[in-house]
Amino acid sequence: MLPAIVNSIVLIGWSWIQAYMAGLSLNYAISHMTGYSNIDLFTILTEAAVVLITIYGHRGVERIEKYVSIAMLILSVLVFYKLFSTYNINHLVTLKLTKHPSTTFPVAFDIVVATAFSWMSSVCDFNRHCQGKKGGFIGTYLGYIVASVIAMGLGATVSFSLMTGVEKTYDPTVLLSHYGFGLIAAIVIFLSVLSTNVMALYSATMSFMNVVPRMAFWKPALMMGIICTIGALLKEFLMNNFYNFILLIGTMFIPVFAIVIVDHYLLKHGRYHAEEIVSNTIGHYVYKHGINYVAYIAYLLGAAFAYYFTYIQPLPTGATLLTFIFSGGLYWGLMALFGQLKVGVVDSQAGYDEQIHA
Repeated sequence: MLPAIVNSIVLIGWSWIQAYMAGLSLNYAISHMTGYSNIDLFTILTEAAVVLITIYGHRGVERIEKYVSIAMLILSVLVFYKLFSTYNINHLVTLKLTKHPSTTFPVAFDIVVATAFSWMSSVCDFNRHCQGKKGGFIGTYLGYIVASVIAMGLGATVSFSLMTGVEKTYDPTVLLSHYGFGLIAAIVIFLSVLSTNVMALYSATMSFMNVVPRMAFWKPALMMGIICTIGALLKEFLMNNFYNFILLIGTMFIPVFAIVIVDHYLLKHGRYHAEEIVSNTIGHYVYKHGINYVAYIAYLLGAAFAYYFTYIQPLPTGATLLTFIFSGGLYWGLMALFGQLKVGVVDSQAGYDEQIHA
């Protein structure tokens, strides 16, 4: 339940930012065609569409997602071509850092890793429908790596334009308008962000229903959709605190993944039993009255460790990797201390069948 709650909170935060970005793109497109501009209205309309699609038609979004992705890929190639043909890459490579950069390499590393971790749990809501484990793994891994490299590489490449005095903005539509892609970019980015936000709200709703399984799907979807709409209207506040939000994700999420990985690979030796997890009848995963207190303690201390060394006493090495090691090591140590290292381990399939029979 704890990871489910954390996931819902993080995805609501992402939805705030994405709804605002989609509202900016839609506002640009409408303003370009009609002259009418109202960012607040288009942000609200965007998130209203997200809620309706999530409740009634998220399967349709899954079907068109491939076409939106292809359009984004084509747009990315065009932008890369335009930027590299306009600017000399050596200018960027030889660019000297300021004496006191606000974003150091460790901070940048933490931001990239935290961004990746924030979406990992959402993947499970979709690749659970894959036909096989191997295909699901390969598709997820390659899709995530390729998309991340292209998107982050494109963001870095846009630095070319910023070096020449182009308006410094986080709105990609405005930046791309300088190269003749404004309207096209606005439409493609709007559709892309819309579909992504539907997936985010869907995943947040599914996580919430892990906590309250008897509630009808549309109720938490509508409730969180309203929260996302209100939050998106924070606009500039969201973007001015974007880095802090990403680092907060790392604080909340990285201890979760550290504990899960240690539990699965070190304590359970890479094995799990879906039937037992669902039925909860045999008892390997019950621990103490249904709660693994050791995991809670390790998570809270890991999150406190990440928060302290991210916000209060930042480390020159960054906090992400150390938080992962600290949380995972603490969980393993506490499980050893309380004699639970072999909890849930079944020596053979026959032994497992025997327990089921019993």
